Amino acid sequence: MWNRRKEQEVTIKPTPQPPTSASLAREGIPMSTLPARNPEFESGRSASIGKSVIVKGQLFSREDLYIDGEVEGSVEMQEHRLTVGPNGKLAAGVKARDIVVLGTIHGNVEVGDKIEIKKDAKLVGDIKTVRIVIEDGAYFKGSIDITKAEASKAQPTRAPQSSAAPSPSPAAAAAAGAAGPAEFKR
Repeated sequence: MWNRRKEQEVTIKPTPQPPTSASLAREGIPMSTLPARNPEFESGRSASIGKSVIVKGQLFSREDLYIDGEVEGSVEMQEHRLTVGPNGKLAAGVKARDIVVLGTIHGNVEVGDKIEIKKDAKLVGDIKTVRIVIEDGAYFKGSIDITKAEASKAQPTRAPQSSAAPSPSPAAAAAAGAAGPAEFKR
């Protein structure tokens, strides 16, 4: 009863922020000792496979993925973006919404929206995509199948309307036939 004020008081501790380059310079810590960050990849939910990681098997992701290591098998992330870093080596079939290749992919690629093969990247395999960008200096060997964006998303489906009068149902035709021949005048 008398301790209500103590129970209601809440101490809020500030969350630690990553060090800024200015604070590191004051302390004499070189920036090269901090892990490199990919600013393109930091927004939203994302996962990363570092350059010293090797994955063999099937890889499924429900978030954007950055691969700078090696993957053998298959990579599937239908609704998300895959970025293959400059050290990334994929010997895999890949399915993703968007793909940015800075490293190497050996395998067939199926992209829901857009694939970008950057300057020093290498892709050997067949590509199925809606949009593609291949920069000068990139290596690509395979076939490209450009598909149209899904028609169901672009246009609502409608039942076709014909200008002719609808034909009567078999039961209605039988009933009309039983009543006798019908005569139509124009």
